[in-house]
Amino acid sequence: MGNSIALWGYMAWSARFAPAYAERKLIQRLADGKEEAARLDERRGIAGLPRPNGPLVWFHAASVGESLAILELLRRLGDERPGVRFLVTTGTVTSAHVMADRLPPGAMHQFVPLDALPFVRRFLDHWKPDLAIWTESEFWPALMVETHARNIPMLLVNARMSKASHDRWRFLKGMARSLLRRFDHALVQDDLTAGYLRRLGMPNWRMTVTGTLKEGAGALPASEQERGDLARHLAGRPLWVAASTHDGEEQKVLEAHRAALKVNPRLLLIIVPRHPERGDVLAQMLQADHWHFNRRTADELPEAEAQVYLADTMGELGLWYRLSPISFVGGSLEPIGGHNPFEPAALGSAILHGPYVTNFIDIYQRLTEAKAARLVTSPDSLAVAVHELLNPDRAASMAHAAWEVCSAGADVTDRAMDLLLEKIDAAGVP
Repeated sequence: MGNSIALWGYMAWSARFAPAYAERKLIQRLADGKEEAARLDERRGIAGLPRPNGPLVWFHAASVGESLAILELLRRLGDERPGVRFLVTTGTVTSAHVMADRLPPGAMHQFVPLDALPFVRRFLDHWKPDLAIWTESEFWPALMVETHARNIPMLLVNARMSKASHDRWRFLKGMARSLLRRFDHALVQDDLTAGYLRRLGMPNWRMTVTGTLKEGAGALPASEQERGDLARHLAGRPLWVAASTHDGEEQKVLEAHRAALKVNPRLLLIIVPRHPERGDVLAQMLQADHWHFNRRTADELPEAEAQVYLADTMGELGLWYRLSPISFVGGSLEPIGGHNPFEPAALGSAILHGPYVTNFIDIYQRLTEAKAARLVTSPDSLAVAVHELLNPDRAASMAHAAWEVCSAGADVTDRAMDLLLEKIDAAGVP
């Protein structure tokens, strides 16, 4: 693996000092609502579930987007290898809630332990995975080093690295090289990421560029009865959705909506915050700004005079994308990096986005070239775009182009499946 003084120092810190630091961190995160009190021991490596009998494949995904990207892969792997069980670890409360509703049979969720060596060893002693699969670029050194030390084969799937992440690791290049060479193989989203990983020490022959698994992910689910009931309730009312919004974006979206209402007073905006726990804050903001609104978590439907519907629930994006012909995808008017545009593309919604889409830059470039997505940079340009796309023909044309781009990438999961099954067989997992 090569020697790295930085990695040696990190491992020494992780063994001796990290547990006390991690305990203080857990207390703070719990106070901030970022941990579940009943499952806090999982973050210490204490399992909340028994290990199932037989072979176990462990997937680690950082948060919601990464975990959703592997769902179709998990389902198909389970079909191909019915005797194998799957453990999915994530690090956020939101992802845990989503996984509870979406994991296929044979799969279970746990919170990933914090990167303190005693916690990591406790986690691995219990679960004893036969194969470990990391997603994107969620690298926890102690977890990776200890997994490799136990001769557990390690794969990296759907690998993606931003320039900012590459630049940070560049100052710890020896550590990065040592960690990356512990992976037996990496399935990489794009050539840019492959180049970054290569510069940090990943051998070229261990990488395969496959595209992103988000292209091959199944459409977000929704209750057809719920969709039909809401559509009848709205009775053809024009609407648009602002999905996965962050702090700072809602104000800009509302400013755009206020301008659009001057042209179309019946227009309804559905706001779906990325983090539903922000619902109370958003409700207070809407009330202070004198908006007529209804709220999903209050079991309210949008009334005739409502201008805004606050959809502060979890796991219902598939419903809102199906209802709305126009979708603004958040995390893009503030420097967040953007969210997955294939989700609305797969469900027939025209896509609007801001300039900050570094997390999905290659996908947005393809959508833009196909005239399937439109860049907005301000509340004024967002209002103009919404007004123009209220023309059904224009929205339908964009939505169809987005669907075609999305469909063209459906073989990504097929290629990932072939490679993963090959590695699973090579690892001796029956």
